[in-house]
Amino acid sequence: MSDNDPATPPETASDALEASEAVQEAAASGQDSPAGEGAADAENGSERPLVTAQAEPDGTVEDDADDEGLGAPTLDSALEALLLVTDEPLDVPTLASVVRRPTGEVEASLRALAAGYDEQGRGFELREVAGGWRYYTRADCSAVVERYVRDGQTARLTQAALETLAVIAYRQPVSRARVSAVRGVNVDGVIRTLHSRGLIAEAGHDPTSQAILYRTTELFLERLGIASLEDLPPLADYLPDIELLDALADEM
Repeated sequence: MSDNDPATPPETASDALEASEAVQEAAASGQDSPAGEGAADAENGSERPLVTAQAEPDGTVEDDADDEGLGAPTLDSALEALLLVTDEPLDVPTLASVVRRPTGEVEASLRALAAGYDEQGRGFELREVAGGWRYYTRADCSAVVERYVRDGQTARLTQAALETLAVIAYRQPVSRARVSAVRGVNVDGVIRTLHSRGLIAEAGHDPTSQAILYRTTELFLERLGIASLEDLPPLADYLPDIELLDALADEM
């Protein structure tokens, strides 16, 4: 074979013509050729629509269901984290939207979590209330929770708070200004403390000055272990005459 000889036998003129016509027909019809499909669509000025994921009723799509979109190690951990920070029940569509999962999957996970807590006898439970889900302490643990809440309010009162409470107890209903006059100091902060502890409560307004009047509460009687204000010890031996106190208060 010489250097000028081709590696394959040369096509005849008729073979070349037939091959050219076949390529032109395939391009025109767009059959059996991906390139032909694109060319045909381009000639028509349109593109074939992309296949998209089916949308869920809550607006999520299948492509959203990945760990990166979830934002947590697992769906259960994501739901637990959300329910721990909320102060009101969260409904399933809201949770599904945040975790980017179908509502059916989210609801199934919530019910599985609730059942799991019950089986493990945890101190809390997951309840479906008011159209949503929220964590609550278990009813079986109410005694210890009640003890903590009650004991948490038994911190010792300061001397200033005790003195203010005594003035209110013996002069109620009494205004803040009147208490300040009797004690000789500003009692705004102490009044707020006593009110937050539930030892005093508002009792209307003074008809003259419209100032808020304060009185002691049932909790005050309970803490002192007495049935009514009639059981308060007399102060006649320790206080000046009541008329003198009124005169001093008016002067101040």
